[in-house]
Amino acid sequence: MRYTRDEDFAQDILQRAFIKIFDNIKKFEQKGSLEGWMKRIVVNTCIDTYRKKKKDLLFLGEDHDIENLDLENETDEGMNFPYQPKQVFEAIQQLTPAYKAVFNLYAIEDYTHKEIADMLDISVGTSKSNYLKAKLRIKKILKENYGDYE
Repeated sequence: MRYTRDEDFAQDILQRAFIKIFDNIKKFEQKGSLEGWMKRIVVNTCIDTYRKKKKDLLFLGEDHDIENLDLENETDEGMNFPYQPKQVFEAIQQLTPAYKAVFNLYAIEDYTHKEIADMLDISVGTSKSNYLKAKLRIKKILKENYGDYE
C-alpha cells in the first residue's frame, strides 16, 4: 500500500510478486535472509509495474519550479517530527504516484537517487526533485490535518 492508493491494485502487485517468488525459489542462494530476498522481489515488482505505466505518471508534478529547489544540499533533516506513523502513512498515500514511488524507494527502501533514476528511467535530478517535493507535500498534509509541531 506504500506504492498505490488502490487496495485491489496493491493486492494484484503482491500476487504477481508471490508468483515470481514461487517461480524463482530454486534460485535463492541463501546468501542473506529469505525475507530480504522476497522483499526485493516485491519492491522490484512494484517498480516494474510503475515502469510499465510510466506514461500515466507525471514525474515533475504540477509545479515545474525546479530552479527554486536546493537539490544539491538536500538532506533528510526536518522529516523527524512527532506525528504518529499512521498519520505519516496516510499523508504518503495522498502523494501522486510518481512522488510516492520516489519517496518510498529513497526514504523507506534506502535506494540512492542514481538507483531510483535507473529503475524508473528518469534523471537523478528528477528523482531528487520528486523526493524533495514529496517531503514538502507530506509536511503540508500533516500540518493541515494534525497541526504544526515545528
